[in-house]
Amino acid sequence: MQRKWKPLLLAFSWVLLSVGTSILIILTQPIISPAKEPPASTTHNEPLIVPTEEKSPSATPNPEASNTKKPTESKQPTSSDNNKKPESAAEPPPSPEEIARQQKLIEADKLYQAGQIAAAEKLYREVKEPFAKTPDTQQLKEPIVDLAQLSPGGQVYWREAEAGIASQMQTRTLVALELLVEKNPEFIPGHIRYAEVLKEYGEEKKALQVLDNAATLYPNQPDLIKTRVAALSKAKKWMEASLAARQFALLNPNDPQAPEFTKLAEDNLKRYKSHIRGKIRGNAIANIITGVLGYAVTGSLLGPFTALDSTIMMLRGEGSIGESVAKQAKKQLKLVKDEAVLGYVDEIGQKLAKVSGRNEFKYEFFVIPEADLNAFALPGGKIFINAGAIAKSNSEAELAGLIGHELSHVVLSHGFQLVTQGNLIANVTQYVPYGGIVGQLFALSYSRDMERQADTLGTRLITATGYAADGLRNLMVTLEKQQKFTPPSWLSSHPGGNERVRSLEELISRNKYNRYAYEGVARHSEIQAKAKQILKEEKERKDKKGRRR
Repeated sequence: MQRKWKPLLLAFSWVLLSVGTSILIILTQPIISPAKEPPASTTHNEPLIVPTEEKSPSATPNPEASNTKKPTESKQPTSSDNNKKPESAAEPPPSPEEIARQQKLIEADKLYQAGQIAAAEKLYREVKEPFAKTPDTQQLKEPIVDLAQLSPGGQVYWREAEAGIASQMQTRTLVALELLVEKNPEFIPGHIRYAEVLKEYGEEKKALQVLDNAATLYPNQPDLIKTRVAALSKAKKWMEASLAARQFALLNPNDPQAPEFTKLAEDNLKRYKSHIRGKIRGNAIANIITGVLGYAVTGSLLGPFTALDSTIMMLRGEGSIGESVAKQAKKQLKLVKDEAVLGYVDEIGQKLAKVSGRNEFKYEFFVIPEADLNAFALPGGKIFINAGAIAKSNSEAELAGLIGHELSHVVLSHGFQLVTQGNLIANVTQYVPYGGIVGQLFALSYSRDMERQADTLGTRLITATGYAADGLRNLMVTLEKQQKFTPPSWLSSHPGGNERVRSLEELISRNKYNRYAYEGVARHSEIQAKAKQILKEEKERKDKKGRRR
C-alpha cells in the first residue's frame, strides 16, 4: 500500500512546492503597467490616415487638439447615398425636409470651423428643437463662495443651520441646509456644509449624493470637488475619487490647484489597484489550491497552472487583460481594414481618450463589418465598433457619443470591476487566458448605475472635445426611431432608452453644455458611404459562401 501511494505523494509534494513558490513570486511582484503613459500633449496613437487636403487648426471641433484633422467637404447627401440597406432593414428614404436639414447642418459646420461661431449657432438653432421637458433656456446662476453675496433668504437658512449645529438639533439643521441648497444651489459652501452634517449623522450615502449633484451643477469649483474626492475616498470608492480628481485637473489645467488634483487622482488610483489586487490574490490562492487538489485526484497539471497564468495577468491589471483578450478577439473576429474608415474612428476615439483621465492605457479602436448599430468595450482601452454604427448614425457627433459612452465604461473600469468582482472571479481559470473570456466580456451586463455613469461621462467627453453636447442624446433618439424597423443590438443591451434620453436632456440643460457646436455631417457622410459599401460587400460574400454550401 505504501509503495502504491509513494509516487503520487511525491508528485503532490512537488506541485505544492512549485505552486507555493509561484504564489510567493506573484504576491511580491509589483503591478506591471501595460503601457507607458504618453505625454499629455499628444494622443496615444497617430491617426491611421491623413486627409489629402491641408486644414487649418481652427477648423477642428476642439481648437486645443492639434492632431485633429478638419473634416473635408462633401456634396449634399442624397436619398440614394443615405438609404442603402444592409441586409433587410426596411428604413424609409430621407424626406426632402430631412435632406434640407442635413444641408443646413453642413453649412453650420463650415461656419463653426471657420470660427464664425455666432453665425453657426444661429443655423444650428434653426434645425434643433428645444428639449420638450427641459428647455435649454434654463439658466444656472454663477457660483458664489462668499456669504456676503448670498441672497437675504439664503442667509436666513444659513444662520438657522448654524444655530441648529450649535444647539445640536438635527432636524433644525438638516431642514435649513436642505432648503439652502435647493433655493440657492449657487452657494458652494452650502453643499459642502450639508454633506458634512449628513456624514456626522451617519447618512454617508446621502452626503455623497448631495456632493455628486453639486459637482454636476458646478464641476469647476475646486473646494467642492476636493470635498467630493475626500468623501468618495473615505467611502472606499477609490476609482470614482480618482476620476473626479482627474477630470478637474484635465478640464481646468490653468487652475493653480490642478497639480494637487492630479496627485489626488494618482493616490486614489493606487488605492483602487491595491484593493483589486488583494481581492484577486485571495481568489487566486483558492483557485490554485483547488487545482492542486484536482491534480491529486486526476493527475492533471492543467488546473493549477491555468490558475497561475490567469492570476499573473489579472494582477498586472486592466491593460494586461485588454491586451490579451484583444489578441484573441482579433483572431476570432473579422475586422475592417479600410484606412479611411479606421482613421476616422481612431481620430475620434483618440481625441476623446485624451481628455478621459486614464492615460495609462493604450487605446485602440477596431471596426467590425457587422450591420448592427453596436459597439463593445474591453478593459484597458480596446474598443470595437460595428460598421453599422457608422452607417446608421447621422453625424460625427452621434458616433462620438457612442464611442464616448463605450470609452467611459473603460475609463470607469466597469468591465474590470465585473471581471474581478462578479461571476468571472469565482472561476478565473475557466475564462483567462484561454478564449472563453472574449465572449464573456462582449456580453458583460452593466448595471443601470454603470450605464448612467457612462452616459454622463460620455456626454462630458464629447462636450470637452468640441462636439455638440447632444451627440449621445441624439444617438439614443436615432436608436428609438430605428427600433420601429429593426431593434438595434446596442439598445437591447443598454436598456431604458427613452428614460435615458430624458436624463441626458436634463444633464445637458442643467450644466449648460453647448448643443450648438460641431456636428460633422459632411465628413460623416463620406465615411458613412464607405461603411455601407463595406457592409454590402460583406453581405455579398456571405451570400456567395452560403450558396456554395
